[in-house]
Amino acid sequence: ALTGKTPEYGFHLDENRKPKVLVEVEAELKGPEEFGALGKIAGEFLEGRVPLIRGIKKADTEDLKSLSASIVTYGGAPLFHIEGITPEEMEAPEEKIKVSRSDIDKAIRDLNDEIDDVDFIFLGCPHCSVEELEKISKLLKGKKVKKELWIGVARPVKKEADEKGISKIIEESGAKFACDTCHVVAPLKGRFKSIATNSAKGVFYGRGKNDFKTFFGSLEKCIEMAVK
Repeated sequence: ALTGKTPEYGFHLDENRKPKVLVEVEAELKGPEEFGALGKIAGEFLEGRVPLIRGIKKADTEDLKSLSASIVTYGGAPLFHIEGITPEEMEAPEEKIKVSRSDIDKAIRDLNDEIDDVDFIFLGCPHCSVEELEKISKLLKGKKVKKELWIGVARPVKKEADEKGISKIIEESGAKFACDTCHVVAPLKGRFKSIATNSAKGVFYGRGKNDFKTFFGSLEKCIEMAVK
């Protein structure tokens, strides 16, 4: 920051950015939760190596955010390339794995514990965007939460949501904002027994740090559990 320069090392070097494993995705992924499941599968196999992911035809910002959080959580992969989506064109490496629909479904099952109900719902791991908050507000409008529902968000995003009237709808439901923090680092052990989340990363830390039983599913399903 003082010199305007950074050491010439790591992923600043083209050689280190080259993928070591080809991940061929044979399933059509739908929603951030399935991208999170892919991150779990790939991360556990990669063990920190850079992948080239092939077979994903489309992905929005929330999908990529979920994949990014999951793939590093479950295996430490610091960088990934997606053919046709990320900007760098890379040659496919020889080593490869295939990810089928049954693999995705199994990963989702593995992220779920056998529980009948949950007492805590957390959305926003990583933090929610304004677009996600707007979606949450539409699902909560005119409803009241029956369980603790926390939403992780950065303060600048919360401010924008305030200005658009989104926060008011969410807070009127009884849901709470957790600004500039996350259940991953919050001292929650012993306060709740179980968590519902749409974050594969959140499941990892919910189990590992707080001994939570976990429900992993879509944002819509998590909201449904909060209000029923």
